[in-house]
Amino acid sequence: MEYKALLVKYGEIGIKGKNRGSFERALCTQIEMHLERLGQFTVVREQGRIFIACPDEYDYDETIEELQKVFGIHAISPVMVIESIDWDNITAEVLKYVDEKYPDKHFTFRVNAKRADKHYPIESPDMCCKLGESILHAYPETKVDIHTPQVLLTLEVRNRAYIYSETIPGAGGMPIGTAGKAMLLLSGGIDSPVAGYMIAKRGVEIEATYFHAPPYTSERAKQKVIDLAKIISAYCGPIKLNIVNFTDIQLYIYEQCPHEQLTIIMRRYMMKIAEKLADKGKCIGLVTGESIGQVASQTMQSLNCTNAVCSMPVYRPLIAFDKQDIVDISQKINAFETSIQPFEDCCTIFVAKHPVTHPILSGIEKSELKLAEKIDELVETALNTVEVVECRR
Repeated sequence: MEYKALLVKYGEIGIKGKNRGSFERALCTQIEMHLERLGQFTVVREQGRIFIACPDEYDYDETIEELQKVFGIHAISPVMVIESIDWDNITAEVLKYVDEKYPDKHFTFRVNAKRADKHYPIESPDMCCKLGESILHAYPETKVDIHTPQVLLTLEVRNRAYIYSETIPGAGGMPIGTAGKAMLLLSGGIDSPVAGYMIAKRGVEIEATYFHAPPYTSERAKQKVIDLAKIISAYCGPIKLNIVNFTDIQLYIYEQCPHEQLTIIMRRYMMKIAEKLADKGKCIGLVTGESIGQVASQTMQSLNCTNAVCSMPVYRPLIAFDKQDIVDISQKINAFETSIQPFEDCCTIFVAKHPVTHPILSGIEKSELKLAEKIDELVETALNTVEVVECRR
Protein backbone atom coordinates (compact mmCIF):
# COMPACT_ATOMS: atom_id res chain seq x y z
CA MET A 1 0.00 0.00 0.00
CA GLU A 2 1.05 3.61 -0.55
CA TYR A 3 1.95 5.76 2.44
CA LYS A 4 1.54 9.52 2.43
CA ALA A 5 3.30 10.03 5.74
CA LEU A 6 6.05 8.58 7.91
CA LEU A 7 6.30 8.78 11.68
CA VAL A 8 9.79 9.27 13.10
CA LYS A 9 10.43 8.13 16.67
CA TYR A 10 13.47 9.23 18.65
CA GLY A 11 15.09 7.74 21.74
CA GLU A 12 17.41 9.73 24.01
CA ILE A 13 16.10 13.07 22.78
CA GLY A 14 12.96 12.38 24.79
CA ILE A 15 14.85 12.72 28.08
CA LYS A 16 16.50 16.06 27.30
CA GLY A 17 13.97 18.06 29.32
CA LYS A 18 13.89 21.75 28.50
CA ASN A 19 16.56 21.26 25.82
CA ARG A 20 14.49 18.73 23.91
CA GLY A 21 13.24 21.30 21.42
CA SER A 22 16.73 22.14 20.19
CA PHE A 23 17.51 18.45 19.68
CA GLU A 24 14.23 17.95 17.82
CA ARG A 25 15.00 20.88 15.54
CA ALA A 26 18.48 19.50 14.85
CA LEU A 27 16.95 16.12 13.98
CA CYS A 28 14.42 17.74 11.64
CA THR A 29 17.25 19.59 9.90
CA GLN A 30 19.16 16.36 9.38
CA ILE A 31 16.07 14.61 8.03
CA GLU A 32 15.46 17.44 5.56
CA MET A 33 19.09 17.34 4.41
CA HIS A 34 18.99 13.59 3.83
CA LEU A 35 15.68 13.65 1.96
CA GLU A 36 16.34 16.77 -0.08
CA ARG A 37 17.54 14.89 -3.16
CA LEU A 38 14.62 12.44 -3.07
CA GLY A 39 11.69 14.84 -3.40
CA GLN A 40 9.60 17.50 -1.70
CA PHE A 41 9.13 16.08 1.78
CA THR A 42 7.73 18.19 4.63
CA VAL A 43 9.04 17.57 8.15
CA VAL A 44 6.83 18.63 11.08
CA ARG A 45 7.31 18.45 14.86
CA GLU A 46 4.14 17.65 16.76
CA GLN A 47 3.87 16.86 20.49
CA GLY A 48 6.86 14.60 20.92
CA ARG A 49 6.60 13.18 17.43
CA ILE A 50 8.15 14.04 14.08
CA PHE A 51 6.00 13.46 11.02
CA ILE A 52 7.18 13.45 7.42
CA ALA A 53 4.58 14.31 4.79
CA CYS A 54 5.53 12.53 1.57
CA PRO A 55 5.10 13.84 -1.97
CA ASP A 56 2.56 12.23 -4.31
CA GLU A 57 5.32 10.28 -6.04
CA TYR A 58 8.42 9.03 -4.25
CA ASP A 59 10.54 5.92 -3.90
CA TYR A 60 9.42 4.36 -0.61
CA ASP A 61 12.33 1.90 -0.26
CA GLU A 62 14.96 4.53 -1.03
CA THR A 63 13.34 6.96 1.42
CA ILE A 64 13.36 4.42 4.24
CA GLU A 65 16.96 3.47 3.46
CA GLU A 66 17.97 7.13 3.63
CA LEU A 67 16.15 7.71 6.93
CA GLN A 68 17.96 4.72 8.42
CA LYS A 69 21.20 6.71 7.98
CA VAL A 70 19.99 9.67 10.06
CA PHE A 71 21.47 9.63 13.54
CA GLY A 72 18.87 10.43 16.19
CA ILE A 73 16.10 8.33 14.64
CA HIS A 74 15.19 5.36 16.82
CA ALA A 75 12.47 3.96 14.56
CA ILE A 76 10.37 4.77 11.50
CA SER A 77 6.75 3.82 10.99
CA PRO A 78 4.85 4.27 7.73
CA VAL A 79 1.47 5.70 8.72
CA MET A 80 -1.98 6.14 7.26
CA VAL A 81 -3.29 9.63 7.96
CA ILE A 82 -6.97 10.01 8.84
CA GLU A 83 -8.05 13.63 8.41
CA SER A 84 -11.45 13.40 10.07
CA ILE A 85 -11.36 12.20 13.68
CA ASP A 86 -15.05 11.34 13.80
CA TRP A 87 -15.03 7.92 15.46
CA ASP A 88 -17.08 6.18 12.78
CA ASN A 89 -14.68 7.51 10.14
CA ILE A 90 -11.66 6.37 12.16
CA THR A 91 -13.14 2.89 12.50
CA ALA A 92 -13.85 2.63 8.78
CA GLU A 93 -10.34 3.81 7.86
CA VAL A 94 -8.70 1.39 10.30
CA LEU A 95 -10.64 -1.53 8.83
CA LYS A 96 -9.59 -0.40 5.35
CA TYR A 97 -5.96 -0.20 6.51
CA VAL A 98 -6.05 -3.73 7.97
CA ASP A 99 -7.64 -5.09 4.81
CA GLU A 100 -5.01 -3.54 2.50
CA LYS A 101 -2.02 -4.15 4.75
CA TYR A 102 -2.80 -7.78 5.61
CA PRO A 103 -4.41 -9.76 2.77
CA ASP A 104 -4.05 -12.91 4.90
CA LYS A 105 -6.15 -12.25 7.98
CA HIS A 106 -4.92 -15.24 9.97
CA PHE A 107 -2.95 -13.31 12.57
CA THR A 108 -3.13 -12.30 16.20
CA PHE A 109 -3.28 -8.63 17.09
CA ARG A 110 -3.50 -6.05 19.82
CA VAL A 111 -4.69 -2.47 19.53
CA ASN A 112 -2.67 0.29 21.17
CA ALA A 113 -4.52 3.63 21.19
CA LYS A 114 -3.06 6.98 22.27
CA ARG A 115 -5.22 10.03 22.85
CA ALA A 116 -2.83 12.98 22.54
CA ASP A 117 -5.84 15.31 22.37
CA LYS A 118 -7.33 14.90 25.86
CA HIS A 119 -10.51 16.67 24.76
CA TYR A 120 -11.36 13.79 22.47
CA PRO A 121 -14.54 12.20 23.89
CA ILE A 122 -13.36 8.59 23.82
CA GLU A 123 -10.57 7.61 26.22
CA SER A 124 -7.64 5.43 25.13
CA PRO A 125 -8.75 2.14 26.79
CA ASP A 126 -12.21 2.48 25.25
CA MET A 127 -10.70 3.13 21.81
CA CYS A 128 -8.68 -0.08 22.12
CA CYS A 129 -11.78 -2.11 23.00
CA LYS A 130 -13.96 -0.57 20.29
CA LEU A 131 -11.39 -1.01 17.54
CA GLY A 132 -10.54 -4.55 18.63
CA GLU A 133 -14.22 -5.47 18.56
CA SER A 134 -14.68 -3.93 15.11
CA ILE A 135 -11.67 -5.78 13.67
CA LEU A 136 -12.83 -9.12 15.10
CA HIS A 137 -16.31 -8.56 13.69
CA ALA A 138 -15.06 -7.53 10.23
CA TYR A 139 -12.33 -10.18 10.01
CA PRO A 140 -13.28 -13.20 12.14
CA GLU A 141 -10.08 -15.02 11.13
CA THR A 142 -8.12 -12.68 13.38
CA LYS A 143 -7.57 -13.25 17.10
CA VAL A 144 -6.62 -10.97 19.97
CA ASP A 145 -3.36 -11.64 21.81
CA ILE A 146 -2.58 -9.06 24.47
CA HIS A 147 0.91 -10.33 25.33
CA THR A 148 2.66 -11.46 22.11
CA PRO A 149 0.58 -10.30 19.14
CA GLN A 150 1.81 -10.82 15.61
CA VAL A 151 0.45 -7.39 14.73
CA LEU A 152 0.53 -4.39 17.06
CA LEU A 153 -1.92 -1.89 15.63
CA THR A 154 -1.32 1.62 16.93
CA LEU A 155 -3.78 4.51 16.69
CA GLU A 156 -2.76 8.05 17.65
CA VAL A 157 -5.48 10.69 17.82
CA ARG A 158 -4.30 14.30 17.56
CA ASN A 159 -5.75 17.06 15.38
CA ARG A 160 -5.93 14.19 12.92
CA ALA A 161 -5.52 10.44 13.45
CA TYR A 162 -2.61 8.21 12.51
CA ILE A 163 -2.67 4.45 12.19
CA TYR A 164 0.39 2.22 11.85
CA SER A 165 1.52 -1.33 12.59
CA GLU A 166 5.08 -1.49 11.25
CA THR A 167 8.21 -0.33 13.05
CA ILE A 168 11.46 -0.10 11.10
CA PRO A 169 14.65 0.31 13.18
CA GLY A 170 16.66 3.52 12.75
CA ALA A 171 20.33 4.30 13.32
CA GLY A 172 19.81 5.55 16.89
CA GLY A 173 22.24 7.95 18.51
CA MET A 174 21.94 11.74 18.48
CA PRO A 175 21.52 14.26 15.64
CA ILE A 176 24.72 15.47 13.99
CA GLY A 177 25.90 18.81 15.33
CA THR A 178 24.37 18.53 18.81
CA ALA A 179 27.65 17.45 20.47
CA GLY A 180 30.29 19.71 18.94
CA LYS A 181 32.92 19.00 16.31
CA ALA A 182 35.98 16.74 16.24
CA MET A 183 38.94 15.98 13.97
CA LEU A 184 39.09 12.38 12.75
CA LEU A 185 42.51 10.92 11.88
CA LEU A 186 41.40 9.00 8.81
CA SER A 187 43.59 6.33 7.25
CA GLY A 188 42.82 3.82 4.54
CA GLY A 189 42.24 0.98 6.99
CA ILE A 190 39.16 -0.61 8.49
CA ASP A 191 39.23 1.04 11.91
CA SER A 192 39.25 4.81 11.43
CA PRO A 193 36.15 5.04 9.19
CA VAL A 194 34.26 3.00 11.79
CA ALA A 195 35.54 5.32 14.54
CA GLY A 196 34.23 8.27 12.52
CA TYR A 197 30.85 6.60 12.15
CA MET A 198 30.67 5.78 15.86
CA ILE A 199 31.58 9.27 17.08
CA ALA A 200 29.17 10.85 14.58
CA LYS A 201 26.44 8.61 15.96
CA ARG A 202 26.76 10.54 19.23
CA GLY A 203 25.97 13.80 17.44
CA VAL A 204 29.55 14.91 16.72
CA GLU A 205 30.25 16.80 13.50
CA ILE A 206 33.36 15.48 11.73
CA GLU A 207 36.33 17.00 9.96
CA ALA A 208 39.13 14.63 8.90
CA THR A 209 42.88 14.54 8.35
CA TYR A 210 44.78 12.05 6.20
CA PHE A 211 48.59 11.75 6.11
CA HIS A 212 49.88 11.10 2.61
CA ALA A 213 53.49 10.05 1.82
CA PRO A 214 54.19 10.25 -1.89
CA PRO A 215 55.90 8.51 -3.63
CA TYR A 216 55.78 5.79 -0.97
CA THR A 217 51.99 5.88 -1.03
CA SER A 218 50.21 6.16 -4.35
CA GLU A 219 47.45 8.42 -5.63
CA ARG A 220 45.22 5.37 -5.46
CA ALA A 221 45.84 5.21 -1.70
CA LYS A 222 44.75 8.84 -1.40
CA GLN A 223 41.67 8.23 -3.53
CA LYS A 224 40.80 5.27 -1.32
CA VAL A 225 40.72 7.57 1.72
CA ILE A 226 38.60 10.11 -0.16
CA ASP A 227 36.20 7.31 -1.06
CA LEU A 228 36.01 6.23 2.59
CA ALA A 229 35.25 9.81 3.64
CA LYS A 230 32.45 9.90 1.08
CA ILE A 231 31.04 6.63 2.43
CA ILE A 232 30.81 7.87 6.03
CA SER A 233 29.52 11.26 4.82
CA ALA A 234 26.32 9.41 3.90
CA TYR A 235 25.69 9.22 7.65
CA CYS A 236 27.33 12.36 9.04
CA GLY A 237 27.05 14.86 6.21
CA PRO A 238 29.79 16.49 4.09
CA ILE A 239 33.33 16.04 5.44
CA LYS A 240 36.22 18.44 4.99
CA LEU A 241 39.25 16.22 4.42
CA ASN A 242 42.70 17.70 5.07
CA ILE A 243 45.40 15.82 3.12
CA VAL A 244 48.81 16.38 4.71
CA ASN A 245 52.04 15.65 2.80
CA PHE A 246 53.93 13.74 5.48
CA THR A 247 56.83 12.34 3.44
CA ASP A 248 59.62 14.71 4.51
CA ILE A 249 58.66 14.42 8.18
CA GLN A 250 58.64 10.62 8.01
CA LEU A 251 61.98 10.44 6.24
CA TYR A 252 63.56 12.80 8.75
CA ILE A 253 62.25 10.74 11.68
CA TYR A 254 63.46 7.60 9.90
CA GLU A 255 66.97 9.09 9.56
CA GLN A 256 67.29 10.49 13.08
CA CYS A 257 65.40 8.24 15.49
CA PRO A 258 65.71 4.61 16.66
CA HIS A 259 63.77 2.42 14.26
CA GLU A 260 61.92 0.54 16.97
CA GLN A 261 60.39 3.91 18.01
CA LEU A 262 59.46 5.04 14.49
CA THR A 263 55.75 4.31 14.69
CA ILE A 264 55.29 6.04 18.05
CA ILE A 265 57.24 9.15 17.07
CA MET A 266 55.52 9.42 13.68
CA ARG A 267 52.17 8.98 15.40
CA ARG A 268 53.01 11.76 17.86
CA TYR A 269 53.76 14.17 15.01
CA MET A 270 50.56 13.17 13.26
CA MET A 271 48.68 14.03 16.44
CA LYS A 272 50.48 17.38 16.72
CA ILE A 273 49.58 18.33 13.14
CA ALA A 274 46.01 17.06 13.45
CA GLU A 275 45.59 19.10 16.63
CA LYS A 276 46.72 22.28 14.88
CA LEU A 277 44.27 21.63 12.04
CA ALA A 278 41.58 20.81 14.59
CA ASP A 279 42.13 24.10 16.36
CA LYS A 280 41.90 25.94 13.04
CA GLY A 281 38.66 24.10 12.24
CA LYS A 282 37.13 24.89 15.65
CA CYS A 283 37.16 21.25 16.69
CA ILE A 284 37.25 20.40 20.37
CA GLY A 285 38.81 16.94 20.19
CA LEU A 286 40.64 14.38 18.09
CA VAL A 287 39.20 11.00 17.09
CA THR A 288 41.22 7.88 16.26
CA GLY A 289 40.39 4.28 15.43
CA GLU A 290 42.71 2.75 18.02
CA SER A 291 41.80 -0.34 20.02
CA ILE A 292 43.85 -1.51 22.99
CA GLY A 293 46.48 -4.06 22.04
CA GLN A 294 45.50 -4.41 18.39
CA VAL A 295 48.99 -3.46 17.18
CA ALA A 296 52.25 -2.32 18.81
CA SER A 297 51.31 1.37 18.65
CA GLN A 298 48.05 0.67 20.48
CA THR A 299 49.27 -0.84 23.73
CA MET A 300 48.42 1.13 26.87
CA GLN A 301 52.01 2.38 27.07
CA SER A 302 52.01 3.45 23.41
CA LEU A 303 48.70 5.25 23.74
CA ASN A 304 50.04 7.06 26.79
CA CYS A 305 52.98 8.32 24.72
CA THR A 306 50.79 9.58 21.88
CA ASN A 307 48.29 11.15 24.27
CA ALA A 308 51.06 13.11 25.99
CA VAL A 309 51.72 15.20 22.90
CA CYS A 310 48.14 16.56 22.74
CA SER A 311 46.38 19.20 24.78
CA MET A 312 43.02 18.38 23.18
CA PRO A 313 41.11 15.32 24.39
CA VAL A 314 41.53 12.25 22.18
CA TYR A 315 38.39 10.17 21.69
CA ARG A 316 38.73 6.48 20.79
CA PRO A 317 35.26 5.03 20.15
CA LEU A 318 36.70 1.57 19.38
CA ILE A 319 39.03 1.33 22.38
CA ALA A 320 37.50 -1.91 23.75
CA PHE A 321 36.27 -3.42 20.47
CA ASP A 322 37.49 -6.75 19.12
CA LYS A 323 38.61 -6.69 15.50
CA GLN A 324 35.55 -8.67 14.43
CA ASP A 325 33.29 -6.11 16.11
CA ILE A 326 34.93 -3.41 14.00
CA VAL A 327 34.72 -5.47 10.81
CA ASP A 328 31.01 -6.09 11.40
CA ILE A 329 30.29 -2.35 11.62
CA SER A 330 32.55 -1.66 8.62
CA GLN A 331 30.48 -4.09 6.58
CA LYS A 332 27.24 -2.63 7.90
CA ILE A 333 28.15 0.87 6.68
CA ASN A 334 29.50 -0.44 3.35
CA ALA A 335 33.08 0.67 4.05
CA PHE A 336 34.73 -2.74 4.33
CA GLU A 337 35.27 -3.50 0.64
CA THR A 338 36.90 -0.10 0.15
CA SER A 339 39.02 -0.41 3.30
CA ILE A 340 40.58 -3.72 2.23
CA GLN A 341 41.72 -2.46 -1.16
CA PRO A 342 45.50 -3.16 -1.30
CA PHE A 343 46.75 0.44 -1.33
CA GLU A 344 48.95 0.93 1.74
CA ASP A 345 49.06 4.08 3.83
CA CYS A 346 52.15 5.80 5.20
CA CYS A 347 52.01 4.04 8.57
CA THR A 348 52.22 0.64 6.86
CA ILE A 349 55.12 1.64 4.61
CA PHE A 350 57.35 2.93 7.41
CA VAL A 351 56.56 0.36 10.09
CA ALA A 352 59.58 -0.99 11.98
CA LYS A 353 60.45 -4.68 11.88
CA HIS A 354 60.52 -4.87 15.68
CA PRO A 355 58.49 -1.93 17.05
CA VAL A 356 58.63 -1.15 20.75
CA THR A 357 55.45 -2.27 22.51
CA HIS A 358 56.10 -0.77 25.95
CA PRO A 359 57.64 2.64 25.21
CA ILE A 360 58.65 4.95 28.03
CA LEU A 361 57.58 8.54 27.48
CA SER A 362 60.86 10.04 28.67
CA GLY A 363 62.76 7.80 26.23
CA ILE A 364 60.54 8.86 23.32
CA GLU A 365 60.94 12.53 24.19
CA LYS A 366 64.73 12.06 24.42
CA SER A 367 64.79 10.54 20.93
CA GLU A 368 62.73 13.44 19.58
CA LEU A 369 65.47 15.88 20.66
CA LYS A 370 67.44 14.58 17.65
CA LEU A 371 64.79 16.18 15.44
CA ALA A 372 65.18 19.69 16.84
CA GLU A 373 67.19 21.08 13.92
CA LYS A 374 64.54 20.72 11.22
CA ILE A 375 61.29 19.27 12.56
CA ASP A 376 59.47 22.56 13.30
CA GLU A 377 60.18 23.82 9.80
CA LEU A 378 58.98 20.56 8.25
CA VAL A 379 55.77 20.63 10.31
CA GLU A 380 55.13 24.23 9.28
CA THR A 381 55.65 23.35 5.62
CA ALA A 382 53.24 20.41 5.93
CA LEU A 383 50.61 22.68 7.47
CA ASN A 384 51.06 25.32 4.77
CA THR A 385 50.67 22.81 1.92
CA VAL A 386 47.56 20.98 3.11
CA GLU A 387 45.24 19.89 0.31
CA VAL A 388 41.57 20.24 1.21
CA VAL A 389 38.92 18.01 -0.36
CA GLU A 390 35.20 18.38 0.35
CA CYS A 391 33.86 14.84 0.56
CA ARG A 392 30.22 14.10 0.06
CA ARG A 393 28.55 11.12 -1.52
